[in-house]
Amino acid sequence: MTPFAELLKSPHLLQNEPLAKYTAARLGGPADYVYLARESTRELSDVLQAAWQQNIPVRVLGGGANVLVSDAGFRGLVVINKVSEAAFKGTQVIVTSGYSLTILARKCASQGLSGFEWAASVPGTVGGAVVNNAGAHGGDMAGNVHTATICDAEHGLQVLTKADLDYTYRTSALKRRVDRRFLVLMATLDLHKGDSAAIHAKMDEFIAHRKRTQPPGASLGSIFKNPPGDYAGRLIESLGLKGYSIGGAQVSPVHANFFINTGNATASDYFALIKYVQRMVLLATGVELETEIETLGEGF
Repeated sequence: MTPFAELLKSPHLLQNEPLAKYTAARLGGPADYVYLARESTRELSDVLQAAWQQNIPVRVLGGGANVLVSDAGFRGLVVINKVSEAAFKGTQVIVTSGYSLTILARKCASQGLSGFEWAASVPGTVGGAVVNNAGAHGGDMAGNVHTATICDAEHGLQVLTKADLDYTYRTSALKRRVDRRFLVLMATLDLHKGDSAAIHAKMDEFIAHRKRTQPPGASLGSIFKNPPGDYAGRLIESLGLKGYSIGGAQVSPVHANFFINTGNATASDYFALIKYVQRMVLLATGVELETEIETLGEGF
């Protein structure tokens, strides 16, 4: 077990570090501490356990594609998870939580394994995808996860089955936890044999679709979950809100469920735009849109 005092001496630990560089929307103030984890799942668990022992609040970021960090930043430790290892065993892949979804999709294709093509166009990492039940193009993590290994502040290492994770649309038992005192270390995913050329062709189709329908630039991905039987983007567009801005945050003119940092946005702008769009859709349609993203830090 690494004491937190030892972590303070580590070259991987940064103090008063701005979080904007670690989030997809390029937003967020400083964290008291940022730890850059690259070596192993043991390193990840040691760092978190050290912080938990001192009752220091901890959050983990992978690709930073689903988290809005406040302008005030985060009082505690943020771990940037870049631990990326994968091992293929038959039709399963055992993969660490910091592994990029898009890179993993390509690796699976090169192994002639199908079932993960949907992730070729999805930003983020395996850990966040396990927690959030990330998905696209009719696929999601619930369709792939066999088990997930987590480090829990109270119970140590635990192996959770798909039943334990209790997946529903864009959420899981882990995401519903209020305490946040856990970390996904790795996952075992179920795939199946396929034709490598056909797998690559399907992935190329998904990537092309993303480029046609989703905006480039700094954004957090889809802001709202699709309500039953409808699409959040359609509802927002129906109110003429494409292109609507608050400060430097803009509803994308390409896809209304994506909000863009046009270059000078603050997290407060972005959050105010989310709240405005939610309110307008509720008033006009009676539908209360639920956010897909999470917030981190003070001021929300």
